[in-house]
Amino acid sequence: MAGLGGLRNTVRQELVARQLDEQLDACFPQPAGAHARRRLRVLDIGPGQGTQSLRLARLGHLVTGLESDPAMLATLRQAVAAEPADVRERFVVLRGDGRETGRHFGPACFDVVLCHGVLMYVPDPEPLLAALARVLTPGGMLSLLVRNGDALAMRPGLFGDWTAALGAFGSDSYTNRLGLATRADRRAALTAVLDGIGVPLRAWYGVRVFTDTAPDQALSPSDPHELGLLLAAEEQAGRTDPYRAVAALLHLCGVRG
Repeated sequence: MAGLGGLRNTVRQELVARQLDEQLDACFPQPAGAHARRRLRVLDIGPGQGTQSLRLARLGHLVTGLESDPAMLATLRQAVAAEPADVRERFVVLRGDGRETGRHFGPACFDVVLCHGVLMYVPDPEPLLAALARVLTPGGMLSLLVRNGDALAMRPGLFGDWTAALGAFGSDSYTNRLGLATRADRRAALTAVLDGIGVPLRAWYGVRVFTDTAPDQALSPSDPHELGLLLAAEEQAGRTDPYRAVAALLHLCGVRG
């Protein structure tokens, strides 16, 4: 993926894209004899600059981005406006909160719902997840990207901040790199919530096992071969135990029964 900025974001977006495509292919297999991938209806909650949702729109899917932050909403609209006409026609931008999907959408109207990097800003994830489950079709997929609560001590520990590392054990709160107080989720707890809302977990991955401590200003390797090796190592770690369990982020995919 070009134009993703620093190393940490490149790793995040590239791994999520690969994992998401793997699960979409598994959940929505291409019909026999078809010449094109099935067109899916996608809702992206808090899409930010739209990296994943624009990528899906370029692939031919029908995408709705629901963004509550005015600044990010403006950024998303600018990004969509810069796309070719056919992509713009497949992408709808709305201002709104994922917890209020009932104001915007009827039940069972999306095949895929993305909620990446949002739950850490929500005090209680269950109402939001229940609202997202409501708009999923039977067999539809919910993709979540969350801060890994089981690995909160890893980053401060690797930096040698022993006080912060000790305080992270058993905690679900942390201050992110923007200086904001946020919240992490644990896989076991989210798995139980997904079961309760009828979207049981199908697969999960780790994201940023090796590169989470990279400085904010760190750039991706300019050598394509080196970058390929880095991404291959991160991808393998993100799907292999025990490495994925200590990733900075968890990518969980559930399917509505």
